[in-house]
Amino acid sequence: MITFGNGYMAKYKILHYYDECISCGACAAICPEFWEMDDEGMARLKESVKAGDHWERIILTEDARARNQEVVEACPVTIIKIEKIE
Repeated sequence: MITFGNGYMAKYKILHYYDECISCGACAAICPEFWEMDDEGMARLKESVKAGDHWERIILTEDARARNQEVVEACPVTIIKIEKIE
């Protein structure tokens, strides 16, 4: 696990395959603290970094993981995933 200076333990990360987005907007509607629609109408994971063929963001709390799990389940093209950090 990754430990941050604030004492949080990062247990998960969100992965977003931006190039495969169909612009449905479900993620931004469900969890606007983490998701927004960009100027091109594509979903964007806020505060994320490019990691190869996708974007990722560390999740610091169980609440954030649970809210984003709803996003994962709502995405009609399954391009949003949550992975546990070992």
